[in-house]
Amino acid sequence: MVQGIMELLFDAAYLIFALAVGVYLIVKGKSKFSKMFGVMAVVLSSGDSFHLIPRVYALLTTGLEANAFALGLGKLITSVTMTVFYVILYFILESVWQPENKLKFGGRIALFVLTALRIILCVFPQNNWFSYEGNLLWGILRNIPFALIGIGIIIICFMIAHKNKDKSYAVMGVMVILSFGFYIPVVLFAHILPVIGVLMIPKTLAYVGVVVIGLLKHRQEVKSELISGKLTEKV
Repeated sequence: MVQGIMELLFDAAYLIFALAVGVYLIVKGKSKFSKMFGVMAVVLSSGDSFHLIPRVYALLTTGLEANAFALGLGKLITSVTMTVFYVILYFILESVWQPENKLKFGGRIALFVLTALRIILCVFPQNNWFSYEGNLLWGILRNIPFALIGIGIIIICFMIAHKNKDKSYAVMGVMVILSFGFYIPVVLFAHILPVIGVLMIPKTLAYVGVVVIGLLKHRQEVKSELISGKLTEKV
């Protein structure tokens, strides 16, 4: 019961914050960049809710095993929405990176192939989504293309940070590294040692860090626009 209450408080704060930031950026965003960050945050929050809400319900009522179907369905949906999250993030970064046409084409093809492979692997019945035990082998298989997408995102983040002399993108890259660093042990060992599941909390905070960077970028845009407006008035 205590675990359920703690997770309820944390998950509620996370989901509401990410959703609020997302809606704010969609409505108030001054550029396509900010609005895409908003859409990404909404996808993150809404997608995770399909897993987190059933989990909290299970912890506060009849337990995880008794709610295996709802939890499995939530995990399946979240697996797809998290992939969409990274697809959106890629296009956000691409707008800043602005690679040559050949590199842009190659990057998009790789992204679409890995995304399709990830989703196809997720929907195979061998994943045993609706069984509490799941399937470790398929858990690894479906996360291979997901990890490759993440590696690509990390590389692009650091390339932008170096090219534009903007440390915020390096921080974003670190957040993605941390998210996978906390997630991989859960995939590999949570079935043996359930307490490892607690690593999903810092993983979630890493995603919040990415959302916060988007919010800060929006504030920089607003500040730049105000400064530009004041300079125009003086002229």
